[in-house]
Amino acid sequence: MSKKILFVFAILMIGSMLMSACAPAAPKAEEPETAPPAVEEPVVEEPVVEEKKLLVCQITDTGGIDDKSFNQTAWKGIEDAIKGLGIEGKYLESQEVADYEKNLNAFIEEDCDLIITVGFLIADATAAAAGDYPDNKFSIVDFAYDPAINNVVGQLFQTDEAGFLAGYAAAAVTKTGKVGTFGGLPIPTVTIFMKGFVEGVDYYNSVKGTDVVVLGYDLEDETKGLFSMDFDDQQKGRELAISLMDEGADVIMPVAGPVGLGAAAAIQERGNAYLIGVDSDWYLTAPEYAAITLTSVMKMMDATTYQVIESVIDGSFAGGNVIGTLENGGVKIAPFHDLDNLVPADIKAELEQIQADIISGKIKLK
Repeated sequence: MSKKILFVFAILMIGSMLMSACAPAAPKAEEPETAPPAVEEPVVEEPVVEEKKLLVCQITDTGGIDDKSFNQTAWKGIEDAIKGLGIEGKYLESQEVADYEKNLNAFIEEDCDLIITVGFLIADATAAAAGDYPDNKFSIVDFAYDPAINNVVGQLFQTDEAGFLAGYAAAAVTKTGKVGTFGGLPIPTVTIFMKGFVEGVDYYNSVKGTDVVVLGYDLEDETKGLFSMDFDDQQKGRELAISLMDEGADVIMPVAGPVGLGAAAAIQERGNAYLIGVDSDWYLTAPEYAAITLTSVMKMMDATTYQVIESVIDGSFAGGNVIGTLENGGVKIAPFHDLDNLVPADIKAELEQIQADIISGKIKLK
């Protein structure tokens, strides 16, 4: 190749390099914009609305909440519902009959979901309140209305069935051939115990060919019955028990609430008789008299009270009656506890059979 051609080629190469060096730089790619940080919305907490608990309120009769009898047993039903159903419970004690209306009005103003009244004596005041406040719910222990009141549930107990068993047991253990009973007032919820007790003794006599006598109650003439005419005065209970023991009774069943504790004290002091408690298991509720307590005729008012409370919760509450029987466990006799050896095994077996016969209807009470 000639020198001239090489020179021209060199000039062209140098020019190309100079043009590349002077070319403008390629534009720089733009970096993506960074999004601003998210702003968190403030969390607004919903207010916690605490669900209102069912409020059940009990009004006692003049025996008080710790009467070791039906006021205390009904209250136990509310206490069981506090633990088992999550309700709230309150009570007001009635010192005298005049307190019934006042206590009812107090609980109506407090907007109780269920008001439970206790005993025959508060029946009129309960009926009046139920009539004035038909949207309120009531239950009365140991009483029933005829006709039924739409917003009241009566709690009744066939205590003559359990009393029958207690009378049979008393007739089996007596050494004198005489047993006794007395009541607080001659009202159906008292005399039903005494009636069943006498029938049980009579049944024992018919089966065994014996002639055990019951002092204090006559099935044919109730006016001959023995009554303290009071549910509070324990001195009266003491006096009646002493009178019965003086006549030879060595097993006594007082049906008079706290008055019966006076009888228990007299029996324990005398030391030659046994006691049959009522309403609750006196071995447990009056342990100071456990050593002389043969058995007790129990109304399971805690169970029926609990049942009524459940009906309010589940929406099945309706006026009428709940009746405790041997069959449904609403009444029963207590164990013989410390005096178990006093009752022969064959008598215990007979008592079990008698209970079955009462439930089946084979044995019919008057």
